[in-house]
Amino acid sequence: MSRTILTFDYGTKSIGVAVGQELTGTASLLSALKAQDGTPDWTQLEKLIGEWQPQLLLVGLPLNMDGTEQPFTVRTRKFANRLHGRFGLPVELHDERLTTTEARSMLFAEGGYRNLAKDKVDSLSAKIIFESWYEQRS
Repeated sequence: MSRTILTFDYGTKSIGVAVGQELTGTASLLSALKAQDGTPDWTQLEKLIGEWQPQLLLVGLPLNMDGTEQPFTVRTRKFANRLHGRFGLPVELHDERLTTTEARSMLFAEGGYRNLAKDKVDSLSAKIIFESWYEQRS
């Protein structure tokens, strides 16, 4: 498969975004989207989808460490359902446990505290979600 996949790390203030290529298993960071109480700028999202023409939308699913759902899981599922409803593209959810921790650790190692901007962390988390999803499929 050689699909283009837009990946999202959903949050109430910021939604991290990465674009992945299924053929290579690699992803690139895109600018995080601002959100207001979890609601993105749908026009901005529409532009992203128009620009990248993805065949799949991938959304990180927040779970507790024991694999159970948490209150935010419901909001994330709602976001995923809205993506599908608005754009008619297939949407998959993927376990995102520890992606933010991993992203912060990687960014800190690269440039210390000043490298830990929220939008960078969120988009790197989205990239890690894609890579984890890809590894599980291989």
